[in-house]
Parts: sequence; C-alpha cells; structure tokens
Amino acid sequence: MRADRTLRVVLAEDSVLLREGLIGLLHRCGHEVVAAVGDAEALLTAVGEHEPDIVVTDVRMPPGFQDEGLHAAVRLREHRPALPVLVLSQYVQRAYASELLDSGDGSGVGYLLKDRVGQVEEFVDALCEVADGGTVVDPEVVRQLLRRRRDPLERLTPREREVLALIAEGKSNGAIARELVVSEAAVGKHISSILTKLDLPPADETHRRVLAVLAFLRA
Repeated sequence: MRADRTLRVVLAEDSVLLREGLIGLLHRCGHEVVAAVGDAEALLTAVGEHEPDIVVTDVRMPPGFQDEGLHAAVRLREHRPALPVLVLSQYVQRAYASELLDSGDGSGVGYLLKDRVGQVEEFVDALCEVADGGTVVDPEVVRQLLRRRRDPLERLTPREREVLALIAEGKSNGAIARELVVSEAAVGKHISSILTKLDLPPADETHRRVLAVLAFLRA
C-alpha cells in the first residue's frame, strides 16, 4: 500500500455508512478527510473552501440521484483542470464519464467501480496515483464507453486497433502477445506505432498507454 504523503481529501458520498467507512479507511492509511459531504452542491462548496489535494466522489447523489456527483466533478475540472478527481461509483454514467476523462490533459483523473475494487490496497494505490497526476480507469468503464463509439482511428491498421483494444482491457505486452500469437517484440512495435500515430505527448510508458485508450474515447 502506498503511503508517499498525507493527502487532503474532500469526499462526496450520500450513503452515511459508506462515507464514514471511507473516512475511517483514509484516516488509517495516513490521509486527512478535510470535508465529507452528501450532495453535489456541498461538494462544490467544500472544494472551494478547503482546496484539497484530491476529490473522491460518487456519481448519483441528491437531489435527483442521477449524475449529480459526476457533473460536479466535471465542473470542478473545468475551473481547476489540475484538480485530481477519483470517481468511485456503482455505475458507469456515460453522459459525463467521457467528459471527465477528457478534462484537463487527461491526467489526475480516475473512475473505479465500487463492486470491482477488490482490496483496500487497490483503492488506496489508485487514490495516490490519481493524486500524483496519474490516470486510473476501470476496464469495465472503458468497455462501456467504447461500445458507444464508432471506430475513429483511421490512421491505425486493423492489427493496431486490435492491440489498442487489448490495452484497453488492461492486458500486458506479454498477455497481448500470447492472445495474438505473436512475439512481445512485435507487440512493442505495434504499441510504438500506435503512440506515434496518436501524437501523444512525451510521458512514461504506462501513462502513454492510458492516454492512447483515452484518445480512442475522445475521438
């Protein structure tokens, strides 16, 4: 479990039990919840008051229990593009998920499904990664967003699009090589070509792979 530094967190979750549980968890992991709120308007107010290191928010909150939390997250990123935001939800809200992932330069943002976070360490590591400017997206979120998209990546070959789809599923180079029955060196060449054709900014390899998937979602 990462414990690089103490993070100041604004938490938005309408379920009192879950909210209190997350407060306790974050405290035990060495982080400080500077505000814990139960609706989107209170989230916007709390961020303005406390200027946290990161926001953790649910999607569906009062009054409508539709997409208030995610919509608030998008608004926050519009005004503060560098504000790290981690969405933790039971649902993939397609209307604003792509907009959130597209906000700023695509860094410092995450979208995890509650039912798929298997361990405390996994959640805390994701929190720290997003706070440090990383991008963490549940593969199921990617799959659901991809279903709505027509294939826009005309510069990619069919094999490169196939490789990109497997990257979106979270597969390693080795796993992709085994699935496609090619060498890891061949996979590496395909990935290098994908990153070049998408004109991605210089970054570490892991972040560029995530940006490649997000480029697909934005197109």
